[in-house]
Amino acid sequence: MTLLPEKLTCITGAAQSEVGRPSKRTALQLTADACLAAIADAGLSPGDIDGIATYPGKSSEGGGIAPVSPSEAAAVLGIEPRWILASAEGFSHMAPIFNAVTAIACGLARHVVVFRSVAQAQARAVSRASTLMSGARERVDGNNAWTVPYGALSPINTFALYAQAYFAKYGATEAQLGAIAVNSRANAAHNANAIYRKPLTLDDYLASRVISSPLRLFDCDSHIDGSTAIVLSHRDAAKDLRNPPLHIEAMGMAVGGLWVGRHEGDFTSLPAAHRAGRMLWERTDLAPPDMDCAQIYDGFSIHVWMWMEALGLVPPGEACRFVEGGTRIALDGELPLNTGGGQLSAGRFHGYGHIHEATVQLWGRGSERQVRDAKTCVISNGGYGYGAMILRRD
Repeated sequence: MTLLPEKLTCITGAAQSEVGRPSKRTALQLTADACLAAIADAGLSPGDIDGIATYPGKSSEGGGIAPVSPSEAAAVLGIEPRWILASAEGFSHMAPIFNAVTAIACGLARHVVVFRSVAQAQARAVSRASTLMSGARERVDGNNAWTVPYGALSPINTFALYAQAYFAKYGATEAQLGAIAVNSRANAAHNANAIYRKPLTLDDYLASRVISSPLRLFDCDSHIDGSTAIVLSHRDAAKDLRNPPLHIEAMGMAVGGLWVGRHEGDFTSLPAAHRAGRMLWERTDLAPPDMDCAQIYDGFSIHVWMWMEALGLVPPGEACRFVEGGTRIALDGELPLNTGGGQLSAGRFHGYGHIHEATVQLWGRGSERQVRDAKTCVISNGGYGYGAMILRRD
């Protein structure tokens, strides 16, 4: 029987640069820091790396959203890749990883470094006009062009509609949504690289200002400067490296209608995320109850509920009650969630921080935030394009 491509690929190294708000290091320096550390973590040298990829590719939009290309990174790292992915779209943030999996399975590369670098804090420190939604911009394009004419000047306006609809349909409360932010902050307190580590209570959350009702300040992720990198290797090569290989047990992906301004469903779920979830579980014998922890995309807190339901971790309409009070999603709970602080407290790496945190847990590097005996982790990324992945350690 032909093996699925992800079964031939493992994560063998992972690292982050310092995370700043802002950082004094350039985006290229931060990228080199993360990539070199990840390569060394795998027990490899730059000369062993024959593939490189990033999300989403260097962006001409500015604002520090994607300041480093894979070609620039390769030059600084001193590698000569046989395979390179210069840009990624479609199933969003995980696209470079899924493409790297395919490249490795097809024999185009043996060891691939995938990085995600941002310099949004530096850009905003120079000028508030650096934001993609700035009034100084003469024209808005991409997915934002479908919402800005209707007064949705930020993705928060779009996803606030989802939160409102979810509240109305399922009777969810602000306190239940606040449990996501409070749990993330509690976990971030044990993560030295998280940008927000000060304790956050539910009362603090409820007292914070509303940004786009019902979403509040602490429901939003934060722009940062930094880089996250992972090394993927063919499983035949992985067994001889420094770390126990983390097997990519399964992956799932889908393209969402929001990316091109097409709405699907009743605003209480993300149908494309459900398609990614179905694909994920079709490619493994594992099931949701087998997950020891979960790193769920949290560009906004409402994403967590919708992704939990899309992945079948809870039934439709039950995510709000599952997280209530935070007990079941705590480090010692039924499903430890966003154990490094997620994007709400650790900073916005567009999901790559979640992947890094999954490696922290499965390699037992979590120290005070370590989930006991963690051997499996489900990860989801994206609010417009959708990717999901299960990592497993033997």
